[in-house]
Amino acid sequence: MLAVGFERFGGPEVMTLLTLPEPHVGPGQVRIKVEAADINIADADARSGAIARQLPQWYPVHTGPYVVGWDAAGVIDEVGPGVEGRLLCGDAVIALVHPRLACGAQAEFVIADAASVVHAPRGKTPVAAATLLMNALTARAALDSLRVGEGSIIAVTGAAGAVGGFAVELAKAAGIRVIADATPDDRELVTALGADMIVERGPGLARAILAAAGPVDGVIDTAMLDDAITPAVVPGGSIFSACGFTGRPGDGIRWTYRPEYELLSATAELEKLRDAAERDELTLRVAATCLPGQASDAHRQIEAGGTGGRLVFIF
Repeated sequence: MLAVGFERFGGPEVMTLLTLPEPHVGPGQVRIKVEAADINIADADARSGAIARQLPQWYPVHTGPYVVGWDAAGVIDEVGPGVEGRLLCGDAVIALVHPRLACGAQAEFVIADAASVVHAPRGKTPVAAATLLMNALTARAALDSLRVGEGSIIAVTGAAGAVGGFAVELAKAAGIRVIADATPDDRELVTALGADMIVERGPGLARAILAAAGPVDGVIDTAMLDDAITPAVVPGGSIFSACGFTGRPGDGIRWTYRPEYELLSATAELEKLRDAAERDELTLRVAATCLPGQASDAHRQIEAGGTGGRLVFIF
């Protein structure tokens, strides 16, 4: 089968087409004939070796191929022993996979644990559906970790990004007021996502939040501003850090982080996110589609930023 990946860490130029043996299911697994797989900045971090430095058990230095990608959309064509009747051959599904070594989502066939697979959102194309799970699950975990309720106010940094945009929409659905950052070019998008107030992205964001809304109950920090955002939060408030930053000791802020790989088997949560996408409560944003042979160019684009949505491979 064809897959997108690399054989050594490096820049976008190391991305290539790989030819690998077709995988087959084991107990509790399904095989998906992939139609679309999105591209995340985490894929570039894997390719560069940044994740290997943090999690060497995922990307150990070795002589074999690495396949990247978290999200896949396609059709089940093999079902392993012990898989419940919820998933059948021929079902259109989306899956959140753990991209270790050659097990990433960007391949013609993907093996996934049944708990990490749900039926695709009705009315959405495979290309759009492939942009949902990883980023929406991160946003869901971020919002839950803040422990704020209806009527609270939070800030979302990087609100025009995939995780930030989902975080705005999930917070609004929960009755939480949102102040979000945006560049002038992104104000219309962030407004459409539901932000109650918008401040300009850039240096001085904490001061801008304070001027617009006063101290907020929590922050979902997808822009990785780290301690620069702490002045915007009430004493005892919470910040979810997309990079796992933990703040200075004694800063009076509760810092939170929960990596996606801890939530891969949260089937019920994945189904809730799928249902929200079906109801158009979560906006699926596709910037462009590309072929697997265009992987190097795709990585250059995601590292440059400003795509306005996800790039998606079509298989």
